[in-house]
Amino acid sequence: MFIAMNRFKVYKDATQDFEQVWLGRDSHLGEMPGFVEFHLLRGPEAEDHVLYASHTIWASKADFEAWTRSEQFRKAHSRAPGTKPLYLGHPQFEGFETIQTVARDAAAAG
Repeated sequence: MFIAMNRFKVYKDATQDFEQVWLGRDSHLGEMPGFVEFHLLRGPEAEDHVLYASHTIWASKADFEAWTRSEQFRKAHSRAPGTKPLYLGHPQFEGFETIQTVARDAAAAG
């Protein structure tokens, strides 16, 4: 499993616009082999921004890399930038390969 994350430092007065960009977009992730799950996360608030992270789970790093080279990726990221800046600087990418997974047993969850 591979987890791909981007962190965004969103201006406090732009959080609603930022969320709407994500909630209204056509991601095309579901068309990709190896795609497992996506989360948009809202994190802590700092003096000048609110931290957000996009969190995508893939079956493998190779599946994620195929996504970044795909036509679906280009379509998902082709939205025209707005006139108002939404976040400080560039998103910070972090990629993680899974070492261990602990999951709740479905029978125990009862």
